[in-house]
Amino acid sequence: MDIRGTFLVTKSAVREMLANKVPGGGTVVNIASIWGKTGSAQHSAYSASKSAIEGFTRSLALELGGDGIRCNAVLPGYTDTPMTANNSEEAKAKDIANTPLGRAALPEEVARVVTFLCGPDSSFMTGASIEVTGGYGI
Repeated sequence: MDIRGTFLVTKSAVREMLANKVPGGGTVVNIASIWGKTGSAQHSAYSASKSAIEGFTRSLALELGGDGIRCNAVLPGYTDTPMTANNSEEAKAKDIANTPLGRAALPEEVARVVTFLCGPDSSFMTGASIEVTGGYGI
């Protein structure tokens, strides 16, 4: 999803949170990408969009904190998804070689971080960008 989609979904969700006075204020978790921080040759538009999502999330955290709404972003690295399934073997090997843990993330691993950010154990976290990269980009 690009920044426009993220903006529209977030706008709708926040409107509902505010109108319904969600207990605890509510939580927004946006999915960006490590490429929003590192950039990636041949993927400039994608990288720029993901960087914009990260900045949007930080700004939302500032705007909505007073309403008790926490806003964070998750920045996955190379993840085994339908989006990456059609990547060339050469591209997959390059991404894995640049990942210190030596493999792609599983979608469930990224989802567990999202679940954490939605739960009570992260109740004092807002404006954070959590990298789920296996070390990609360090």
